[in-house]
Amino acid sequence: MSTQERIVFQGAGVEIVGSASGPADGPPILFLHGAGQTRHSWGKAIDEAARRGFRAIAIDSRGHGDSGWSPDGQYGLDRYAEDARRVVEQVGSKPIFVGASMGGSTGIMLAADQDSPLRALVLVDITARVEPEASQEVMAFMGSAQQGFASLDEAADAVSAYLPHRPRPKNTDGLAKNLRFRDGRYYWHWDPAFLSMGRRSGEQESYQTRIQAAAQSLTIPTLLVRGGKSRIVTEKGAREFLELVPHAEFFNVADADHMVAGDDNDAFNAAVFDFIGRLDASTAA
Repeated sequence: MSTQERIVFQGAGVEIVGSASGPADGPPILFLHGAGQTRHSWGKAIDEAARRGFRAIAIDSRGHGDSGWSPDGQYGLDRYAEDARRVVEQVGSKPIFVGASMGGSTGIMLAADQDSPLRALVLVDITARVEPEASQEVMAFMGSAQQGFASLDEAADAVSAYLPHRPRPKNTDGLAKNLRFRDGRYYWHWDPAFLSMGRRSGEQESYQTRIQAAAQSLTIPTLLVRGGKSRIVTEKGAREFLELVPHAEFFNVADADHMVAGDDNDAFNAAVFDFIGRLDASTAA
């Protein structure tokens, strides 16, 4: 396992905390997790990137993990995209951007600029359209257990009930990275105010319109990695995205659900680094 150092970026009014691994002068890969996850959700992808000579940087989105919470309690795609833009500026050269779910939506908005600050884009189980029922299930889980847990084992039981396809870990120590201990109980790491994102009238429709327009304007090399068992991105949704972005490549990880890197990290790494290995040198920063 590679050594990871804690780094701090200045986002749009909040601190964005990340972990970096690999040579400081290596070509950068920026990893951004999905809603309810943290920078620790990428499994062995960070280690693999570092082993291949890349500067792998994984960050916590605002309101998640160790990053700052929005002072006004407001969250939205524009704020996440602006945070990411500022992080990219501080990285110093065009990174390959790997974004899961919400992190991928952020990447689409960032990459859609005429002068994109990204070298290439990898979308992990996210397209310009998500299935609303499945998305609501994610938010419902995030909104559960607002009174916290008495122990890590209790939290592990909740995760196992939500992700029954994954074996429950015998050692729950790693789960502590996703929890905050206060007043004798364990609470999920995210800002509860995040759960109001997208719930205002018309906000979802506006989001869909904007993300589709952004996707249509993508010109940089793009890869869509779908979890074959995902209900967030269906086969139909993947086909629609590939029609919207005809130059995009596609890889289906058959045995993975929505959290592809966590469900089948080996297949995920194989797809992503095969794509990266074929990038035209002219896309380099």
